[in-house]
Amino acid sequence: MKKEIAKLQYITQQTNTLSHVQAAQKACEAGCNWVQLRVKDTPEAEVQAIALKVKAICALYGATFILNDHVAVAKAVHADGVHLGKEDMSPKEARKILGKDAIIGGTANTFEDVQRLVKARVDYIGAGPFRFTTTKKKLSPVLGAQGYTTLMANCYEQNIDTPIVAIGGIVAEDLSIIRQTGVYGVAVSGVITHHQSPAQVVETMQTTFNISRV
Repeated sequence: MKKEIAKLQYITQQTNTLSHVQAAQKACEAGCNWVQLRVKDTPEAEVQAIALKVKAICALYGATFILNDHVAVAKAVHADGVHLGKEDMSPKEARKILGKDAIIGGTANTFEDVQRLVKARVDYIGAGPFRFTTTKKKLSPVLGAQGYTTLMANCYEQNIDTPIVAIGGIVAEDLSIIRQTGVYGVAVSGVITHHQSPAQVVETMQTTFNISRV
């Protein structure tokens, strides 16, 4: 059975006024149905405590709950899946731990990365960054619209149909040009986290990518 991958994915971000849990709540209230909890430089026990709270929020709103990096915690809290960075555990190893039903995503910056992840049978690929972003400490070379266009052309040529999701500093004004590149969807963080009316942003993104509101 093919897993359902959201075209609009929200990645949590802690700010001076919002915790990861509050950020997840804000995104779900705004209409996001996919939340990736991304907690870095934090003890695993604390990550698990946060994950349980975010999972409960996602369950309340019927949203898919993905945990960044922490495969053992994802298994412990029964997350829907994990997203793995280039320096995290291999997708194949994560699959052994989480099982065939788990959603496993991976990060790519080049077409070679995409090929490697497809070979590892990930369920979706987060490709980026679209532009410079302060969310990540180790930022790969910026792709921009042209980078995605080239990446997607290579995917079509090689008959790769794994969903490619654009990520990295994306704001609402970028959506039209990003969609024209042929990517499957977008993953965002700050544009929802910091917005006073996040539901408006979510609606704009859903309209651009023809996502039906349930």
